[in-house]
Amino acid sequence: MDMKIFKAINRLSGRIAFMDFLMILISNRARYLFLFVLACMWLAKGPSKTAAKKAAIASLIAILVNKIIKICYFKPRPFIKNKVGILIPAKKDSSFPSKHTVVSFAASIVIFYGNRFIGRILLLVSSLTGFARIWAGHHYPSDVMGGALIGGTIGWMTEKCLHLNSKEGNQDDKKM
Repeated sequence: MDMKIFKAINRLSGRIAFMDFLMILISNRARYLFLFVLACMWLAKGPSKTAAKKAAIASLIAILVNKIIKICYFKPRPFIKNKVGILIPAKKDSSFPSKHTVVSFAASIVIFYGNRFIGRILLLVSSLTGFARIWAGHHYPSDVMGGALIGGTIGWMTEKCLHLNSKEGNQDDKKM
């Protein structure tokens, strides 16, 4: 099933120049949109700055978790085992999970808790990033869905853990 969905998406690459351009742009440059949004939120005062700090922490945790998974589990990328369209060069490391997807979903979920509007936009960009990675021939759909699940879980756990700590810190401040 994974290969069928992969082929249905990937066979379109190389046929529609504008879509190829768009998928390459999203695949390679979406992270800069995230960095820009995080920087703007970091410079803002109040809840936006707090959300940006939490998103940065979630992103770092996501990178670490992704590295650990790739050390423990190797899944060849689609272009290694099969003759598939590949739009841009890629590493020959493990395909699972998609690092782009893990990190973007971790940050998006945390930002969603802080700002629903921006969070929804970033969740859409995260989904498009995963789709673009399949289009480009770098990942199977299961790599992207797994990355979204792992990243989303990291974002949710980061938000919940740091939210609890900030509440406890506020209660300690009130006692003094």
